[in-house]
Amino acid sequence: METDTQTAKDPQAGDFERSGDLLLQAQGITKRFGEILANNNVSIDLRAGEIHALLGENGAGKSTLVKILYGALEPNDGALLWRGKPVAITSPAEARKLGIGMVFQHFSLFEALTVAENIALALPGKLSIRELSERIRKVSTDYGLELDPGAIVADLPVGIRQRVEIVRCLLQEPDLIIMDEPTSVLTPQETDQLFITLQRLTKEGCAILYISHRLEEVKQICHHATIMRHGEVVSECDPSKETPATLASMMVGAEIKDVRKPSAGAPGDERLVIERLSAPADGPFGVALRDVDLTIHAGEVVAIAGIAANGQGELFDLISGERLSALPESVRIDGQPVGRKGVNERRRAGAAFVPEERLGHGAVPGLKLSENIVLTRHGVNDGLVRAGFVNRSRAAELEKKIKKNYDVRMSHDDPEARSLSGGNLQKFVVGRELDRNPGVIVINQPTWGVDAGAAATIRQELIDLARAGSAVLVISQDLDEIFEVADRIAVISRGELSDAEPAESMTRERIGLLMGGITDAHTAQGGGAATHAA
Repeated sequence: METDTQTAKDPQAGDFERSGDLLLQAQGITKRFGEILANNNVSIDLRAGEIHALLGENGAGKSTLVKILYGALEPNDGALLWRGKPVAITSPAEARKLGIGMVFQHFSLFEALTVAENIALALPGKLSIRELSERIRKVSTDYGLELDPGAIVADLPVGIRQRVEIVRCLLQEPDLIIMDEPTSVLTPQETDQLFITLQRLTKEGCAILYISHRLEEVKQICHHATIMRHGEVVSECDPSKETPATLASMMVGAEIKDVRKPSAGAPGDERLVIERLSAPADGPFGVALRDVDLTIHAGEVVAIAGIAANGQGELFDLISGERLSALPESVRIDGQPVGRKGVNERRRAGAAFVPEERLGHGAVPGLKLSENIVLTRHGVNDGLVRAGFVNRSRAAELEKKIKKNYDVRMSHDDPEARSLSGGNLQKFVVGRELDRNPGVIVINQPTWGVDAGAAATIRQELIDLARAGSAVLVISQDLDEIFEVADRIAVISRGELSDAEPAESMTRERIGLLMGGITDAHTAQGGGAATHAA
C-alpha cells in the first residue's frame, strides 16, 4: 500500500472530491454467458484514497464485474487499465501481483488449521510460521484487528474469522481492496471498528471497492457510488448526499414503498412456545443449544438477532422438526406438544418454515417449481394430493399465483428451481409458505439476496400475516430488517437466547453487546461491570 497519496477526506464528510490518483479503470466491459448479457459496456474508475460503493439489486451484474476486476473471469470486450496502462488480469494471482486484493463474503478458511497456517497458504514466499506470526501480530494490531496467529479457526467466532480474511489481504500489501458484504457477519461494534480500519487505509492511499446491500452504511462510509441495473451502469452519485430510499430507487428503477408496521395491540393467544429447549452440538463444528425459552403470541413478530453460526440453524431445525428435541413439550404449536414430531406433522398443526439455504434445503434444484410446492404442501389439505395422486393442475395453479404475487422472474413457466437466480428463488420459497396463511411461521434470513423492492414486499407480508393473527418468528443477521419488522427482539449467542424485549427499548449497541455474549447489556452500556456468557 502506498502512503504518499493523502487525498481522502473523512468518509463522513459530504463534500468529498474525487481527486485521488486513478488506480484501476474498467472501460466498456462486456461479458456474455451464452445468450445472457451479464455486463453490457460497463465502465468504472477506482481512485486512491476512496471508498467506492458498487450497488445493484440481485442479478444486476456486480458479481460478474468484480470477478473480472479480480481476474476470476475474462471479459468478452472492453479494457482494464492499471495506473493508466492497459493490463490483462487473467487470474487472481495476476491481480494480487498488480496490487489488487479481495475479501470475499463467504470465507475461504480451513477450520482445522491455525490463523497463521491459513494465511501462509495465500502468501507467496517461504516465511517460517514464526516469522509470519510476528507479521500477523504487528499488522493486525496496527489496524485494530487483533489476531492470535496460533488460534484454531474452528474455535473463532465469525467476526474474528472476518478479521483473518482482512489481515490476510493486508499482508499482500494491496493498493486496491475489493470487499464483498464485509459487515454481514459483524456486530455493530465490530462494524464500527472495521470502518475505522477502512478510514485508515484510505488515508494511506488505498482504494476500497465496497459492495453492500446495507444502504445506511454505504451512506455513512462511502465517498462515491456506482449503481448497476440489468448488467449496465445506470447512475453514479455521492451517497452521503442521498438517502437509503433514493439509493434503493436508483438500484431498482422505481420508488420503494415504505414498510408499514401498525401497533401490535394487546398480546393474543400463545401460538408458538419454546421451553427449556436444549440440544447437543450436531457435529464437530455445530453449536449446542442451552435452555432456550421463547413464547410468541398471535399478532406479533418476534425477531432473533445474532451473528452467523451461533445456533440459529440448530434452533431452526429443532423448531421445524427436521431435528427432534428430547421432550415433546419443549416445542408447542397452538398448545400441541410437537417436540417429538416431524416437519410434516408440524405443518399439519398450522406451521410453515423457510430455511436459510434456499437451494437444496428450501427447494430441490432439479424439480420444477410446481413440484417443489407439492413437496412442502402435500399434507396440509391444499387439494394437491387426492387418494394418493398428485393434482398437477392445482400445483400449476399455485405456481402461477406465487409467481404473480411475489414477482418471481423466470425465463418460462414452471422452470426447475436451479434455473432461477438466488433472489428469485428466495421470493418463490418465501411466497410458497406465506401463500398458505399459516398460523405460525418460522423464517430464517427472509430477504437474503433479494432486491430492495422484493425485500420490502416480503417484510410487509410478514407484518400483515402477524396482524391477521399469526405468530411470526424471524431469524436474521440484518439489524435494519429486524428493527423494521419486529415487535420484540431476542439475541442468540453461543447457543443461548436472551429474553425477547420490546423493539422500541432495544438499541443497536445493546444488541451488539448481547451478540458478543455480554448478558448484562444494560449494565455494560452504563459503564458498570458486565457478565459474559460461558
